[in-house]
Amino acid sequence: MNSLNKHRIGLVGTGFIASGFARLVHNHAPDLDIAAVLTRRPPDNTEGFPFPERLTRSVQELLDKCDMIVECSGDVLHATDVIDTALRAGKPVVTMNSEFHVTTGSWFADKGLLTEAEGDQPGSIAALREEAVMMGFKPLVYGNMKGFLNHHPTREEMAYWAGKQGISVEQTTSFTDGTKIQIEQALVANGFGGTITRQGMEGPKSADVTKAAIELARTAAERGQAISDYVLSPGNAGVFVVGTHDKSEWKALNYLKLGDGPYYVLVRPFHLCQYEIIKTVRRVINGGGVLLNNSIAPTVSIVGIAKTDLPAGTRIDRAIGGFQVRGEAARIQDVPNHVPIGMIQNAVITRPVLAGQTLSFDDVELPDTLALSIARKLYA
Repeated sequence: MNSLNKHRIGLVGTGFIASGFARLVHNHAPDLDIAAVLTRRPPDNTEGFPFPERLTRSVQELLDKCDMIVECSGDVLHATDVIDTALRAGKPVVTMNSEFHVTTGSWFADKGLLTEAEGDQPGSIAALREEAVMMGFKPLVYGNMKGFLNHHPTREEMAYWAGKQGISVEQTTSFTDGTKIQIEQALVANGFGGTITRQGMEGPKSADVTKAAIELARTAAERGQAISDYVLSPGNAGVFVVGTHDKSEWKALNYLKLGDGPYYVLVRPFHLCQYEIIKTVRRVINGGGVLLNNSIAPTVSIVGIAKTDLPAGTRIDRAIGGFQVRGEAARIQDVPNHVPIGMIQNAVITRPVLAGQTLSFDDVELPDTLALSIARKLYA
C-alpha cells in the first residue's frame, strides 16, 4: 500500500473491460488507485482509454508500481507471460480471462494467489455457488444462459453486430459460435470438481430455464457428480445453480417459493463484467482468497474444431473469435494430444485438416512460447 493508504492496482489491458474497470475505480473507489496500465498498443492507438498518462509497455514498471494485478487482456499467450512474472514477484492476480485459465491457468493455480473475478459468467456462477453452499444447498448443476448460437457466422454478420454492441468482432464471434460459453463452463467444471456430460455439453434449448435446469440436475444426480452446462434460451440472461437440500427443509423451501424439490434452481439474472471485478479485488484485499481458478488437476479442456477445410500452410492468426476454428469443451481423457484452442493463435497448419476435425498438436506448428511449454505438459 502506498503512502496515501491506497491499494495500488496494476491493470493489464486497455480494451472494453479494462477501460470500464478503470473508470469505476477512479469514480467510485477512493481507497483504490489504478497505478499503472500495461498495454501492447502504440501510445497513439489507445483512444478511449480514460487514463493514457498511466500507460506503460514495461511489465517491470507495472509490477514496481502496484500491490496487485488485474489482468483482463483476453489474450492467452500474453496473459501467461504477465501472470507468470507477477506471481514470481509475489503479486496477487485477479483476472477476467477465462481463456487463459482453461489453457495454461492450472499451471499457476498453486504458485500464488490467482483467481478469476466475479462479473463474467464463471465468476458469477462461483459467487452464486458460494452463497448456495453457505445456505445448505448441495450443487448439482453450474449453469449458464445463452440467447443465441450459430457455429458458422459470417464476417459480415459479426461486423454488423460488433458495431451495434460496441465490442470487437472477435468477441462477438466467440460469443456467437459458442466458443466463449464452452470456455466459461469448462473453467467452472474444473474449478469445482465437476464434469460435463459429453463433448460440447447438453445445452438444451428452452424458454423455461427452470424446467431445463431441473432436467440437467436429474442427469447430474444419475451420474453422481455435479455438471457444468448451459441452457439456450433466447430472451434470458444470467447464471444459475441447481442444488438439493435436506429433506427436513423441503416444506420451508416450498413456502419460500422455490418449489416442491428435490431440485432447487437459484438464478442470478445478470452479470455486469467490468463493474463487478471490484468485488473480487476487495475480496482479495480483505483476505477472502480464491473465488475460482482452473484447479491444479483439470479434467475438461477446450478442443479446436475446424470450421472449414484448412490446407497445409494455412495460418491461423485468430483462433478464439476467428472464422477458421471454434472451441468445444471435452473431457481431457477423451481427446488425447488435442491442442487447446487457446494455443492455436498464430499457428500454421502442417497437414490438411477437414471441416469438423478436432486439431491435435501434430496438426499445427506453434510459436515457441511459455504458454506452449505449459500446454504440452498439461495436455499433450
